[in-house]
Amino acid sequence: MTLIDLHCDHLYKLQKNFQGELDTSIERLRAGGITAQAFAIYVEPSLSAETAYTAAMHQVELFHKHVLSHPDVHWVRNWPELAERPDGKISVFLTLEGLECIGNELTKLDAFLDAGVLSVGLTWNPANLVADGCGEPRGAGLTTFGRQVVARLNERGILVDLAHIAEAGFWETLELAEFPIVSHANARALCDHPRNLSDTQLRAMIEKGIPLHIVFYPGFISGKDHAEIDELIAHFEHIVALGGEDIIGFGSDFDGINIKVDGLEHAGQFPHLLERLRSSFSDDQVEKWMYKNFYRYVMG
Repeated sequence: MTLIDLHCDHLYKLQKNFQGELDTSIERLRAGGITAQAFAIYVEPSLSAETAYTAAMHQVELFHKHVLSHPDVHWVRNWPELAERPDGKISVFLTLEGLECIGNELTKLDAFLDAGVLSVGLTWNPANLVADGCGEPRGAGLTTFGRQVVARLNERGILVDLAHIAEAGFWETLELAEFPIVSHANARALCDHPRNLSDTQLRAMIEKGIPLHIVFYPGFISGKDHAEIDELIAHFEHIVALGGEDIIGFGSDFDGINIKVDGLEHAGQFPHLLERLRSSFSDDQVEKWMYKNFYRYVMG
């Protein structure tokens, strides 16, 4: 079995000295059948650029110290290596969630890419020097520097993540980025939240074949402080009804969410979701969402 999760905040929790078992501990990843896990670098947008850069690089160090040191992991530094996972290993790779940490310096972006980051989210919810996030009332698109950032990511073959960007920036980046994705979001038609995508956005992604990874946060599923698996399934159903069977994947946001879907509280419970999906969809569809859609996008 192959199963990819494109978003978790394991490193942020490590940095905050979280006490207890992480949602995405190696043991829980193994129990859930996860064979490839993205580890996001995220720092609070309120930090100064210099402080944010230091904190983000510290998370790279934590990735080496606490994740790569485990004998059961396989570090993916380019997408072909994703298909070279040794038997019994869990592939792991770095992503970056928001570019507050680079200020207005492309050399700092290069430093993260050189450290192995394979996907870059341009914003978190507020504005930064690249673009407005979805929580910025102004709702503007890319800055001049933001266009330079997208060009640099294109040059280096890096995924450009639009999970948190304001809608104006979403449309602009969709035209400029060679490899856009959305790492963790749901359908706004079912849950009217700025972090979710409208049907117009979803149809554009479907037309271009851009991956959308469904997130497990109840606030983006039901709009409440709890959600059932069936409510999460409804987002899959909606996107499939739009014609999106070939773009869906998983972006759990485990370790970044403090409320959970009932029966889907950590990575070890992924089988609960897969079982429920298989009761509503074909095995071929579920296999696409587990890994085939993403593989096709990043490896051709």
